[in-house]
Amino acid sequence: MKSRLGTGALVDAILRGTDRPFAALDLVSAQGTAVAATLTALAAVAGDSLAIRNAPIDTKAQILQVWADVQTAGTLQIRSPKLHDNVRGIRYGTTVADTRPFLPRGVGQRVYPNDVLTVELAAGAVAGDIESVCQLIYYPTLPGADARFISPDELYRRAINIFTVENTISTGTAGGYSGGEAINVENDQFHANGQYALVGYTCTLEAAAIAWRGVDTGNLRVGGPGLQTERELTAKWFIWLSQAFGVPLIPVFSAENKGGILIDVLQDENGADPVVTSIFVELSK
Repeated sequence: MKSRLGTGALVDAILRGTDRPFAALDLVSAQGTAVAATLTALAAVAGDSLAIRNAPIDTKAQILQVWADVQTAGTLQIRSPKLHDNVRGIRYGTTVADTRPFLPRGVGQRVYPNDVLTVELAAGAVAGDIESVCQLIYYPTLPGADARFISPDELYRRAINIFTVENTISTGTAGGYSGGEAINVENDQFHANGQYALVGYTCTLEAAAIAWRGVDTGNLRVGGPGLQTERELTAKWFIWLSQAFGVPLIPVFSAENKGGILIDVLQDENGADPVVTSIFVELSK
């Protein structure tokens, strides 16, 4: 698998005495309430920012995927002076209760350090309706993140067992991420000192996003859409991303950190509580 890492990422890895750079995935979400029928700027949810992180300029940070969770069909738009244009930029029509990703497989949008993205949405101006837009951003190197990822080839070579973990996430009705729960609260069968690759997930109810975070992800959220109808996509979500972009994007967690691996959900005002099944593959040493 050919690497797409920039020179800065490789130099950083060499200086640290490892072949693994400070790579990071960052799930960034924005929401609005009673969003108007004309394009309206959304605000980042608590803890997120629409400013691209301060990664080295020579690394190719990219938006890998974009999706939306809306209750009235409308229009999604992401723009910036550093994208194609600052008038329309990336623009799609949205579909009610459809969180499937928009961007073409394997073709990301490059982004630049400290640039602030404008995320806009047109919806139905329905009182109380919370609408969401999510972006999954990849940084080939992000000093301090130190997340752990492997490629599909390494996954296949080291795979021992498939291990699934269910969490029923009790979400709130005020928007934002809620229901944060340690991965081992409801099922704690992790093997001591085990290494587990998160290859994908399933969920029983629609949600804007499903996310995992902990020290193994650099304390940034990694995740995907709360898409309950297309398990063939979500069950291999991180494999699919890795294959599409030709870089290691499958998160690896240590069983010793299980109490600090948190799973939470981005939900709207309806506060549906999905059962999320995390699909892990136990890895050989």
